[in-house]
Amino acid sequence: MVISVPILYLYSMQKAFEEFIDQHLPFIKGKKLLLAISGGLDSVVLAWLCHGLNLEFSLAHCNFNLRGEESGDDEAFVMELAENLDLEVFVQNFDTVEYANQNRRSIQMAARELRYTWLKELAAQLKFDYIITAHHADDNLETFLINFLRGTGLNGLTGIPLMNDNIVRPLLPFAREDILSFAKSQNIPWREDSSNSTRKYLRNKLRHDVIPILKEINPQLLDCFHDTLDNLKDTADIVEESLNAVAKRAIVSIDEGGVTYKISEFKKVNNPKAYLFEMFKNFGFAEWNDVLNLLDAETGKYVISETHKLLKHREFLILSELETSIPKIELQTLDITEGKIATAIGTITFEKVQEKKNNTSKVIYVDANKLQDPVTIRLWRNGDIFYPLGLQGKKKVSKYLKDEKLLPAEKENTFVLTANNEIIWVVGRRADDRFKVTDKTESILKISIL
Repeated sequence: MVISVPILYLYSMQKAFEEFIDQHLPFIKGKKLLLAISGGLDSVVLAWLCHGLNLEFSLAHCNFNLRGEESGDDEAFVMELAENLDLEVFVQNFDTVEYANQNRRSIQMAARELRYTWLKELAAQLKFDYIITAHHADDNLETFLINFLRGTGLNGLTGIPLMNDNIVRPLLPFAREDILSFAKSQNIPWREDSSNSTRKYLRNKLRHDVIPILKEINPQLLDCFHDTLDNLKDTADIVEESLNAVAKRAIVSIDEGGVTYKISEFKKVNNPKAYLFEMFKNFGFAEWNDVLNLLDAETGKYVISETHKLLKHREFLILSELETSIPKIELQTLDITEGKIATAIGTITFEKVQEKKNNTSKVIYVDANKLQDPVTIRLWRNGDIFYPLGLQGKKKVSKYLKDEKLLPAEKENTFVLTANNEIIWVVGRRADDRFKVTDKTESILKISIL
């Protein structure tokens, strides 16, 4: 529950903090902790509370260089606090504006990314067990309202987690006014960030203009909010259980080409759009009606985000990253006399042999005298034609790949080996009948790829 001011009158916040640690976070005792500190009220109070509990921790301060001398004064304050508490302190300076411009981020998002990236790297390098931050109950309410205003799913309304990965938030149940009362009662100094008073950012507008009205309407707002979060988290557990059941039935395969889902499983549920949202919300998609329409779209239709592609292929949806790991070489000329040649898709070996064996996906046998320079390897192209070994007549490579029912990623990454612009081999799939070994063959060439 949220710790309220009347309770703090009965015993100190230090005691309340200790009891919360004992009940909910006992595993951090005796562990090596890295405390993210700005110099502001919340993180400074957290440092004093951890110090009072004799926890083993060091301070980590980010100087984002956004407020001129004020940023430098914050850093100096943190250094002095570390000295007063006899703590190890780490400081990192950032050119936040340059990072934001280069990565097309808002200043707030840039600072967040820089902060957490550095904290995690520092914790990993120096073997800190946990990173602790000073998020509290009011931060939680603000985050809830921000997500609500911007539009979100159920998970966006369940608040800031007490712990995720190795990040722990031991002040999360405490209200800002209680933290302030404790600091004043203990004569604890802190730094005021002038940017917190501006209404430029949505969080500050909510903090200064909206939440005070809500608290006036309901003085027990934070307690009611905590109860609401508990109910939402219980509902989220039920949703996750149902989602996992559908995912277990829908996922056909997971490989380098992506994750393949059976469309029929989404059509069986009462609200396919809701399941699609929960299944794919973490991949950057925004147009959920377009995602829903993929269920009945023609093969080849797709929706993309900045990072992923969701493709309709026959009776499947295929989720894949936009970047492929296979190099898209246009053309590579091969000197078969070298024997072994490194290519974008592996090492190709050319070897004269005395007898022919059965072709495989990795090895084919051809009549060496039928090969004319140049010998090349490249991605297949629209309009390519070959004569599939064992079949009558010619066939477009595009039609062959379609008939083989290859997944789109497999089609896109299919290479052909050619001699004098004629296809010898759709690599890994089918050799060309024109180059096959016959009774009249005088020189057999074994071609293999590793």
